[in-house]
Amino acid sequence: MRFSIDEYAKTFKMSKEMIHNKLKSKRLNYIIEGGITYIIVPRSALSEEKQRDIQSAQKTPSNASSPATKTSVGMIIALYQKENNHLKLKVKELEAKIDSLVNDKEQMLIAERNRIEEIYISKDEQLKNILEVLSTKLMLSQNSTIHDVDATESTNPIPFTTNGLIELKRYLKFIGIGNEGRKAVRNRFSARYGSDVRIIQKEGEFYVDLSKYDYTDLL
Repeated sequence: MRFSIDEYAKTFKMSKEMIHNKLKSKRLNYIIEGGITYIIVPRSALSEEKQRDIQSAQKTPSNASSPATKTSVGMIIALYQKENNHLKLKVKELEAKIDSLVNDKEQMLIAERNRIEEIYISKDEQLKNILEVLSTKLMLSQNSTIHDVDATESTNPIPFTTNGLIELKRYLKFIGIGNEGRKAVRNRFSARYGSDVRIIQKEGEFYVDLSKYDYTDLL
């Protein structure tokens, strides 16, 4: 049902000033037709007694209320559609936030996986160098011309340089060659230095690269 401001004030015994305040604060549903403001009131919001009083006061045929009813239903549908569109927008915003969080989580997992892979690659390289040293020790132990290796004599691991080289004197000590034997090996390295690509010298010290060369004939 719809009422003009005068009708609404008379029917519900309310001052026009109060009605205008409610219209401004949007506490009343209304439409404007032909420059006249009509306040929309659903029939379900009125008691049966109030409905009879209104019908009696208006003294209009019963079908006269049909346009107002249709208008009220249209207003309600429009309000529901507006609310529905608002909810759809909120759902889209939430979905976008969820996608962003999932993507951030995936990037974190990828970075962590790469870090772990780098650690294992580094450990594998160290293990490879140690295995090569042990393999060389085994070969030396089987050669009658080479000193026997006593693994208990060295408690410290071989100090590898960043490029995989091992200092000759520490390597010889690690595999169990005594002082005299180490001097003899160093002399052989000195004699071959410059003519044998296996002989590597840095800052006056000789180094071996077990990952590339076999030094059995020099030990």
